[in-house]
This record gives sequence, C-alpha cells and structure tokens, in this order.
Amino acid sequence: MSNNTSVVGGKISMRKMNDQVIIVQILVGIFLCINSMLIATFFTKEIFYTNMRYILFVTTLFSDSVYLIISNLLLNLSYFAVPVQSWSCIFFCLLSSLCNYVTPLTLTAMSLERYVAVCMPLRHAELCTAGRALQGILIIHSLSIIPYIVVLIIFFSSVTFSFFTQHIICSVDALILHRWQGHVRSAISQFYFLIMCILIAFSYVQIIKVAKAASGNNKESTRKGLRTVILHAFQLFLCLIQLWTPFIEAAVLQIDFSLFINVRYINYILFILAPRCLSPLIYGLREETFLLALKHWLFCCPSKANMFKL
Repeated sequence: MSNNTSVVGGKISMRKMNDQVIIVQILVGIFLCINSMLIATFFTKEIFYTNMRYILFVTTLFSDSVYLIISNLLLNLSYFAVPVQSWSCIFFCLLSSLCNYVTPLTLTAMSLERYVAVCMPLRHAELCTAGRALQGILIIHSLSIIPYIVVLIIFFSSVTFSFFTQHIICSVDALILHRWQGHVRSAISQFYFLIMCILIAFSYVQIIKVAKAASGNNKESTRKGLRTVILHAFQLFLCLIQLWTPFIEAAVLQIDFSLFINVRYINYILFILAPRCLSPLIYGLREETFLLALKHWLFCCPSKANMFKL
C-alpha cells in the first residue's frame, strides 16, 4: 500500500500497531492460563511440593507469570508512549529485573539438580530435599536482586528529589543517566551470563555422558534424553540472550524512537514470550507424572486418582 496522504498513512500505521498489541495480548493470555493450570496442578499432589525438581519448576512458573504481566504492562506503556510517575517506574523495573534473572538462575539450578540425580544418584536424596530447594530459591532471589540494587544505588546518587515527581516513559533504560552506568550494568549481566553458561555446559556434558553409558543399546531412551537436553539448552540460551536485549534497545533508542519500539516488540516475542512457553512444554506437558496429574485436575477423572496416592 502507498501512503499518498497523511490520513491514509496514519490509518495504516495505527492498524499495524493495534495488530501487534492484540497478538501480544493473546499470547500473554494463553501463556498465563497454561502457567496457572500447571501451578494449580503442582499443589494437588504431595509428590510435587516435596520434590526439589518440581519446586524449582513451579518457581519458574511463578517468576515467568509475574514477569509476563509486568513486562507486558511496560511494553504497552512504552508502545503507546504513556508516561508514569518515576517512583512507579522504579517499582515496576524492580519486579521486572528480579524475575528476569530468577528464571535463568532457577533453570541453572535445575541443571545442577539433574546433574546430581544422574551423576551422583546415591547422594541425590540427601542433597536435593525440599528444604534445600527452599534455601536454593532464597539464594536465587538474592542473586537476582543484586544487579538492580547496584543500578538503583548508582541511580539514586545521580538524581535529585525532584526527579521522583516527574512523569517518564517507563523502561530500565530511563534509569541509566550516564554511559558509564550502562557499562556497569552490562558488566554485571555479562558476568551472570558467563557463570550460568559454564554451569549449564558442565552439567549437561556430564549428564549426556552418563546417560549414553547407562542406556547401552536402548537407543530410544538415549534419544529421548537428548531431545529433552536440547530443548532445555535452547530455552536457557534464549533466556540468557535476553540479558543482552536491553543493550541492543538502548543503542537503537539513540538512533530512532520508532525503530526502538519495533525492536522492543521483536525482542519481546523472541526472547521473553518464546522461552517462557518452553517451560510448560519441557517440565510440564512432557513430564508423564505431571501431565497425568494435570489431566486428572482438569477432567476430574476418578480412574486416575489411584495413580497418585502415596
């Protein structure tokens, strides 16, 4: 189509914008519904909330759900250029940053749990208890909040009280006032990126070695394990790549605001929605015990009830 007049051009632009917003809202709604069903299923059986693997899994579901809600809100506010009070923006960015790190850190912890289960089976029951899982979650959230605390300390030292009465277009980039602040944030993210990559690579190399040796001639079992590893690694890759997207967006923002909006939309689809739809697939819908419990919870099928009695 051509933009012969500004009116036609404005209509076309507005229609494209609305289509993008509608698509995102539909996807977010679908993922939140799936996550809600899986979280409800988690609390139906004692075997789930006493097992470290499932406790870590539901932690990612909670984190992903909160992050989808907050990030979707921020995406819409920036898309429509709606200003909010700066203190509200700081609160939203705090939650967003916390959940942004919780998921990849939790997935890294799940990798280590699988490593212990496969490579040190005799110590798995001792090391991977529900109490240890709760301690791990506390450590994960503590590590997740550190990057944003550093950003906030630097930010508070650079602004006056009048800033908190202003209205701004909310994003984490709005809290980066100087280039060196962005460099500090970048260094922290890269450090997290490196440590998680090392732990994930180590865990899965060891798991694959042991799985191949244990399977022997059972090629189908080996292929199934490798498929799960590949899906899990791909999800972690997307989550870790997401740590780099703010720096891409910050660079684009200096060039053109319209381009910045389009880049943020693409990043949101590829690196926020995509990895968070893989969690239910890998650890929920593909996990037989959890899938049967989900079916029982959804359809209240009495014939399945005895399968989950402890």
